[in-house]
Amino acid sequence: MAYLLASLLTLVLITLWFKGTRFVTWSAVLILVLWAWYTPSPLFWTIYLPLNTLLLYPPLRRKLFTAHIVALMQKKHLMPKISETEKIALRAGTLWVDGEFFSGKPDFDSILSKPYPSLSKEEKAFLENEVNTLCAMTNDHQVFQKRDLPPEVWTYMKEHRFFGMIIPKEYGGLGFTALGHSAVVQKLASRSQVLAITAMVPNSIGPAELILEHGTQHQKEYYLPRLADGRELPCFALTEPLVGSDATSIRSEGILFKDESGKVKIRLNFEKRYITLGAVATLIGLAFVLKDPDDILGRGEELGITFALVPNTLKGIDQGYRHDPLGVPFINSSLYGKDVILEIDMIVGAEEGIGEGWKMLMESLSVGRGISLPSTSSGGMKLTAHVVGAYTAIREQFGISVSQFEGIQHELGRIAATTYMMDAARIFTIGAIDAGEKPAVINAVMKYHATERFRDVINSGMDLIGGAGIILGERNLLGNPYMGAPIGITVEGANIMTRTLIQFGQGVIRCHPYAFAEIEALESNDIEKFDRLFFSHIGFALRNLVRMLLLSLTRGYLHFTQRNRFMARYEQKLVWSSAAFAFMTDVVMGLYGGGFKKKEMLSARFGDVLSWMYLLSATLRRFESEGMKEEEKVYVEFISAYALKEIQNAFEGIYANIGSGFVNVVFKFLFGFTYRLNAFSSMPADTLYRRLADKLSADMKSRNLLTEGIYRPEDEKEALGALDACFAKVLEAKSVKTKIRIALSTKELQKSATLYEDALNRHVITEQEYALLKKAAAMSEAVVQVDTYKIDDYLARK
Repeated sequence: MAYLLASLLTLVLITLWFKGTRFVTWSAVLILVLWAWYTPSPLFWTIYLPLNTLLLYPPLRRKLFTAHIVALMQKKHLMPKISETEKIALRAGTLWVDGEFFSGKPDFDSILSKPYPSLSKEEKAFLENEVNTLCAMTNDHQVFQKRDLPPEVWTYMKEHRFFGMIIPKEYGGLGFTALGHSAVVQKLASRSQVLAITAMVPNSIGPAELILEHGTQHQKEYYLPRLADGRELPCFALTEPLVGSDATSIRSEGILFKDESGKVKIRLNFEKRYITLGAVATLIGLAFVLKDPDDILGRGEELGITFALVPNTLKGIDQGYRHDPLGVPFINSSLYGKDVILEIDMIVGAEEGIGEGWKMLMESLSVGRGISLPSTSSGGMKLTAHVVGAYTAIREQFGISVSQFEGIQHELGRIAATTYMMDAARIFTIGAIDAGEKPAVINAVMKYHATERFRDVINSGMDLIGGAGIILGERNLLGNPYMGAPIGITVEGANIMTRTLIQFGQGVIRCHPYAFAEIEALESNDIEKFDRLFFSHIGFALRNLVRMLLLSLTRGYLHFTQRNRFMARYEQKLVWSSAAFAFMTDVVMGLYGGGFKKKEMLSARFGDVLSWMYLLSATLRRFESEGMKEEEKVYVEFISAYALKEIQNAFEGIYANIGSGFVNVVFKFLFGFTYRLNAFSSMPADTLYRRLADKLSADMKSRNLLTEGIYRPEDEKEALGALDACFAKVLEAKSVKTKIRIALSTKELQKSATLYEDALNRHVITEQEYALLKKAAAMSEAVVQVDTYKIDDYLARK
């Protein structure tokens, strides 16, 4: 009986730890557990009970414990020091589902109920009419040859307000949602990267967004209508020769002075580079450091980073240069300014905007990363999937379609799953933006994975179409996107930095329920606040330790959910990985303190865990929101296995490299070995690759559904139109070829150059079927051709 009571009490205690109940509750149960199991001596109780009571009484605890802990942490720098610029960056975004993953106890009822938006009728109509018309006007090969969009394309974009998609209707813009904006960019990217970038930049970070959020009423009323209808073409000038991602190191300088009439003005000198639309912009949104050496404004000399709206007509501005970004001819350039004189009213927000530039930048980036690059990448991935699904079905080797080779199916399956996943993440993230969120951490995840996964997809696509991918010309649908893939990876800082510094490095401070508040309490020497946070943090870590161990032992089944069996299993594994992620986050913070910033390889692996938890959750949200269709399950099965295996790999890397000495031995051999034996998942089964490959190469409806949103010309004179028509004809002829294959296997027919004619003569196929085969063969031969140039034309680049 005593054993049963002790076991029951222990179970109650573990349950309380698992659920994260308050210290005062579980400490009482712990006393009963100790008494039931061990019947400790009076000396033990004499020590334990007063100490326990002391920890439960905050005023005494603060004096005897917390004050000394604070002093030690401040002396040893056990918490990372955060500069004011970093604080602005951290506060710029909002906490969204990323906070759930850091909690160790994510609420999937909340996560899977977040908005998953759809386009309005107006946005759909614009996509089907104006966007399709613009795509039809643009020949990407000719754009590359002539190094610019045709004049009529520029005119059409201005007339139809492509540069004013995000500007409200009251100012003459289209007033589109973030999803509408994204859908336009996605479709344009499937036609021409140059076209997409040109339309994208004025609608992402830059003057329009800055004026909308921070401009004066006069600036809004004057500039927004002009930006909406193309009278003003904007650019955003931030990057400099020695300043990339570290915008706080800007050298461009503005000096306040008084002119002859006593009016306060700014003398501006700058050198910018990598400025998209810089060479043609009429309105330059320019970041610079503003100084007031004579203290004219009475605010000291250093006034901070400031944004100004600089007309290109001002004396001293030089726009006469172009960069050549890997031969992709979107307008990108250097900008120079020598003694350019600005009015104070040219500052975004006028005098109130002085020194507010860093805050403006962080707020803009926290949104822009989630729309622009994911949209262009999604367009590129969908185009690639659309092309290779058809091409591998059409192209034959050794008498059969190359889509039947397992090596090809492996790549086709990966392309299909990746495209589905990233489109799910794109829409899920944009749903948050349209709901008013600014999910800075998730947007960093999206920037990294959208561009990296597009690089994976386009690389595989180029492998699948072989020589047709490397011979440039109008027939080549993937060559130009392939050359542009590295460009998105470098935007807003190379992906190496995004992965190693931003995703987890900023995420842990921004999303952890206690870390940022504890740092602020330490900095302000607020012992009472720190005491409350610190001991809550200990309870939080204990809860996640217990959750990690129990969920691991039960392989996640200890998490109960009302979702159906198919969805429930993936939710359980995500909850399990979140518990391990949250606990290990506290471990690295405890081990390295403020020095964790320098552990970039570890930080990158934590970022990988966070990323793949989010991408899988977005996939589940899409699947559920679209009605959990049976034919879509294969995507979820593949992506779940793949994402959980990536999470597994990241954890193994963390356990192998965390700490040193005894700590490293414990994690490397005990934790690492256990997690290898009890893995979250293995890589997707070969059958999943084959099933996904068939969705691209053997099922027109599934392929078109996956790649919905790209531009598909109906004109068969165009390469993509011809490919689609040929694919349809090849699928139509598939059953006829099966007849011939059976006849060959039974020796009724023999392989020969006249196989189709022999099949007709032996009545294996009908006249109509013979005509279908001949038509499919002719179309296939035309589609697999590549562009050939006469030598003189080639040398003249015609």
